[in-house]
Amino acid sequence: MTASFTREPGVRRLVLILGDQLTPGLGALQDIDPQRDHLLLAEVMEEASHVPHHPQKIALIFSAMRHFAEQLREQGLQVHYVTLDDVDNSGSLPGELLRWTQQLDPAEVHLTECGDWRLEQALRHCGVPIHWHADSRFLCSREAFADWAQGRKQLRMEYFYREMRRRNGLLLNPDGTPEGGAWNFDADNRKALPCEVQPPAPLRIEPDAISREVLALVAQRFPDHYGSLEGFDYPVTAEQAERLWQHFLVRGLADFGDYQDAMADDQPFLFHSRISAALNIGLLDLRRICAEVEAAYRAGDVPLNAAEGFIRQLIGWREYVRGIYWLRMPDYAEGNAFGNSRALPAFYWTGETRMNCMRQAIGQTLRHAYAHHIQRLMLTGNFALLAGIAPKAICDWYLAVYMDAFDWVELPNTLGMVMHADGGYLGSKPYCASGQYIKRMSDHCQGCSYKVSESTGESACPFNALYWHFLMRHREPLQRNPRMGMVYRNLARMDDARQQALWDWGERLLARLDAGEML
Repeated sequence: MTASFTREPGVRRLVLILGDQLTPGLGALQDIDPQRDHLLLAEVMEEASHVPHHPQKIALIFSAMRHFAEQLREQGLQVHYVTLDDVDNSGSLPGELLRWTQQLDPAEVHLTECGDWRLEQALRHCGVPIHWHADSRFLCSREAFADWAQGRKQLRMEYFYREMRRRNGLLLNPDGTPEGGAWNFDADNRKALPCEVQPPAPLRIEPDAISREVLALVAQRFPDHYGSLEGFDYPVTAEQAERLWQHFLVRGLADFGDYQDAMADDQPFLFHSRISAALNIGLLDLRRICAEVEAAYRAGDVPLNAAEGFIRQLIGWREYVRGIYWLRMPDYAEGNAFGNSRALPAFYWTGETRMNCMRQAIGQTLRHAYAHHIQRLMLTGNFALLAGIAPKAICDWYLAVYMDAFDWVELPNTLGMVMHADGGYLGSKPYCASGQYIKRMSDHCQGCSYKVSESTGESACPFNALYWHFLMRHREPLQRNPRMGMVYRNLARMDDARQQALWDWGERLLARLDAGEML
């Protein structure tokens, strides 16, 4: 498809809309004059390939962009849309902004804050003066988070979350105290999935003509990207995203609290909402979602631990990691507190491993571009932490393979929470665990080639020796951490021979990773 230009006299504004800004109430879309303002959306190779994004993720964004452009046109707005196969496509968003600015000669160019430091810097330095708008879809602005963080020796999500609850009046008693007498019911949210409990069937959304066209384009242009396009069923419009949200609100939220940390063979979704991708590209409104969760609790439809746990993920972690991202970039991305340098094992891209838990998590990622937070934190992330994978390698992998991964949310979660590579700035301790945690929270160990009851030897679960090896090689910085005291006391109780055996087997496992051998 080729774009044709007609110089428009008296163009007042050109507004660039990014692929994760598909919201009618976007800051840059306020005060639009349908007669004199022009809107621009562009599919560009640079954003689709700076990491090898999962094909379903590329398809989601391109299809949602095309649907949003049609919605804007139906409102009578003047929209310029550049498809990936447009022969005049410059290949980058700064290039497209410069190209269309030169053609339309607008008096002003407007843009809402980006979700990626790399992209925002490229646009700020592309030679086009831009009027920037705050992204009001978030509850806490960049400036407000910086004000909250100023003067604090440590930033902790729990205190930020409480402030967000107060500020937004969520789950509070009339006197301002937290509903249920506590701010956090996370201790109630750590149940494994019983055999008799059946998660709701996932909502399937059939691709329409626009999505089918995009899927064909992505299959042609990104044949070597990790992941399958088969079974694509993600919402690409606000109406479809609303259907997905209501499906979860009615069928999943009540059990979300109890089983949000659970994992099970061949159960990729369990009681999770799957709305994060739609929320992150702007198809759902955060404020309304939180209000509806609270209303469901007030009506007696869902227990408090489910409502509080879900709201905490949205206004706690989600807003917190975004604040840290914009507070600390670009230096934050270079964090490597443990000095890790090991390459990412090949099985992260293939799913070919004897570890059933990793095979389950990576396999569903290949199929769906999805894994829930515990699979990311305590399986693929935990293994990367224990194995000493270079932070950039695992951060790039998460950014590439997950449907909802955008730099502002992926980088702090992976580098800070998963890898503890920021030295404890985001979280107070490393989230490391042996195979015993996986056994407690899943049924993965039952179908595994390894034995979780063993720590050394060919049949032993690799997580076990790697866990103790990690603790031993980082003993100096970690044993001073108050939250790691019990772990190191347990290590100290082991006799020297046992510690040496664990160290030696850990060394052998790491050598196998370096040699490219399958674990």
